[in-house]
Amino acid sequence: MKISVVTVAWNAAATIRHAIDSFLAQTWRDAEMLVIDGDSRDGTADIARGYNDARIRVISEPDRGIYDAMNKGLRLHTGEAVGFLNADDRYHDATVLEAVADALETHEAVCGNLDFVRDHDTRQVVRRWRGTTFRPGAFRRGWMPAHPTFYVRRAIADRVGAFDTTMEIASDYEFMLRALELPEDGETVRCAFLDRVMVDMMAGGTSTVGWRAYVRGNLESLKVRRRWLNSGLVDYALVAKPLRKVKQWVGRE
Repeated sequence: MKISVVTVAWNAAATIRHAIDSFLAQTWRDAEMLVIDGDSRDGTADIARGYNDARIRVISEPDRGIYDAMNKGLRLHTGEAVGFLNADDRYHDATVLEAVADALETHEAVCGNLDFVRDHDTRQVVRRWRGTTFRPGAFRRGWMPAHPTFYVRRAIADRVGAFDTTMEIASDYEFMLRALELPEDGETVRCAFLDRVMVDMMAGGTSTVGWRAYVRGNLESLKVRRRWLNSGLVDYALVAKPLRKVKQWVGRE
């Protein structure tokens, strides 16, 4: 099974090597990495091209933001499955994609655990995302997978379609909700949960940079549930979803 990894980058020269090196170190060799660079000015694309590896494809051109860049990756990937690795993140160890491939032999989607780290040199953990198994209706209860650990078969990605570029923060949440909660023909999507750390994520990203972004992201997520799950003006997940994140600081989710 060929796995496509989409890495969106913009002025990521300081971190892109960590992402690419961790991809090239994977024991699962049937994979490609699409580096979708937003016409960076710091040499990010040159660094990626410098690897001169056939499994790394670099597209560097202006875009309209992170979700527009992700959509390019969805259009251009050639694998039987697809997922995303941020330009400032890295795989936790060399067997992550092998585990993903194994899980997708019997499931349509897969997700797992994630560590937020202060930096990739010390790998000091500042927050832990520990997931649980998906059950239909879970998004109503405040559940969501860590997007950098989320992989789907191509048929699911094609059905879900593009990320909503009108959103600032929660379009990845909407993508995953539509993938799992709105299956075709009413059939349950089988999502494997890997109880292992899959990705080391640099703290301080777009959705975690401050309380304003945190509030905006939760309000966007509510908008998503109102659109697709017919939630009310306020729903249970509006409270439960932030509470689940509180547990991340004490290492339980």
